[in-house]
Amino acid sequence: MEKHWWHQATIYQIYPKSFMDANGDGIGDLQGIIQKLDYLEKLGITAIWLSPVYQSPMDDNGYDISDYQAIADIFGDMADMDLLLEEAQKRGIRIIMDLVVNHTSDEHAWFVEARENPQSPERDFYIWRDQPNALTSTFSGSAWQLDEASGQYYLHLFSKKQPDLNWENADLRQKIYDMMNFWIAKGIGGFRMDVIDLIGKIPDAEITGNGPKLHDYLKEMNQASFGNYDLLTVGETWGATPEIAKQYSRPENKELSMVFQFEHIGLQHEPNRPKWEFAKELDVSALKTIFAKWQTELKLGEGWNSLFWNNHDLPRVLSIWGNSQEHRVQSGKALAILLHLMRGTPYIYQGEEIGMTNYPFASLEQVDDIESVNYAKEALENGVSADDIMASIRQIGRDNARTPMQWDASTNAGFSSAEKTWLPVNPNYQDINVQAALADENSLFYTYQTLVALRKEQDWLVEADFQLLETADKVFAYERRLGQDSYLIVVNLSDHEQDFPLVCDSYQTIIANSDPQKVIDSGRLAAWDAFCIKK
Repeated sequence: MEKHWWHQATIYQIYPKSFMDANGDGIGDLQGIIQKLDYLEKLGITAIWLSPVYQSPMDDNGYDISDYQAIADIFGDMADMDLLLEEAQKRGIRIIMDLVVNHTSDEHAWFVEARENPQSPERDFYIWRDQPNALTSTFSGSAWQLDEASGQYYLHLFSKKQPDLNWENADLRQKIYDMMNFWIAKGIGGFRMDVIDLIGKIPDAEITGNGPKLHDYLKEMNQASFGNYDLLTVGETWGATPEIAKQYSRPENKELSMVFQFEHIGLQHEPNRPKWEFAKELDVSALKTIFAKWQTELKLGEGWNSLFWNNHDLPRVLSIWGNSQEHRVQSGKALAILLHLMRGTPYIYQGEEIGMTNYPFASLEQVDDIESVNYAKEALENGVSADDIMASIRQIGRDNARTPMQWDASTNAGFSSAEKTWLPVNPNYQDINVQAALADENSLFYTYQTLVALRKEQDWLVEADFQLLETADKVFAYERRLGQDSYLIVVNLSDHEQDFPLVCDSYQTIIANSDPQKVIDSGRLAAWDAFCIKK
């Protein structure tokens, strides 16, 4: 199998509004990211996945793009973007751009023209129908919006300010590839592709994900843009199975490097219940089954995994599956060790490496996210109590990931000098911040730093096979073998001691948040114990 740089890379996701504010307006910006590149270099990451910084009215925090080749004023301008690319490159860090091509903003020049002039070529860049069907928007309500001037409805699988693009139009596809080549020429390291599994939709048949032409479009995109370069491409594919993931990421298919699949994330929700009904406890046995399936079915050369706990659309993993109180650091290390020693490219979401947690939202006034706001409105109309609504938002609302990065114990956690930040800073910032983490040699940060370094140095992390081991329910243990070498990874995903009989005469500790010898001597794992040993 041909090796690429991204096989041994760790990617760090930045949500620009919340990372670092350099100009004191309460909103993070590109100059703020530049200021913090030395920190990211210390962590050791290979690349930054930059959530959208393009020109946008910010109806959905930049995922509604009005100009793909301009930078939003709140973040800076193209000169700032060029400087970020230059400064990142000096530190060996690539920039992965967020590619949002399922939809644009309704303020994009294409849609403005399509709306004003139904005879224009741009009209066919979008999806129009005389009558709506039953398709619904992810952000609640119908996916069709009436354009009163023309009497037709346009499709929007997300906000009504995010009209869906018509990928059946070859001219539109070419404009997208030209735009991608504009960014490739600037020296970016690749693309994260937002809801890319939706571009093959057939609205009349109510097919949204995994449409029949999806892979044809991706092959064409590969040939017309990034296929000629060694770039990382990762697709956001909520409906992927291992078989579908192989189609995307099998090297000879010439589509993408890898996809994000979300099967393990589904465990955050009550089975077969609406999204906002969250699971009260992690089903560890289901987690083991899901991870083992993806690790064994996406064999090397047949596809490639992405590994993640968090992103800008998900709550903080420590508040969902860890223990964000008594065992915050220990459970954070356990979750990191479990994930980063599997096969795939790991992703760290900003603040994950210092153990940031969900925000204690008290009222809807503190909530910004369009998905949460729409849910609250609909739930109130359906008789759900305000207390229950806020409990759901505190647990799984997207704003939990979007509160400002906690840099130090000063005002606004050192994120901004503004009187008011765009989202409130988590009140626990005085204890949980970068400055404190760097000063403590046993902090979560240094566990992440070690894991990032191991990924670069240890070939077995890329090449070794994976075998799930039979254990007590709350213990996740797996073995990775390469030739004569065997690596054992053991994690207690609970607040309680667990049995783990382990006979091992000699071993080398690769990484641990506890003493493996104690486990060998006692046959017991303490709460959130985690280690990797080479036997």
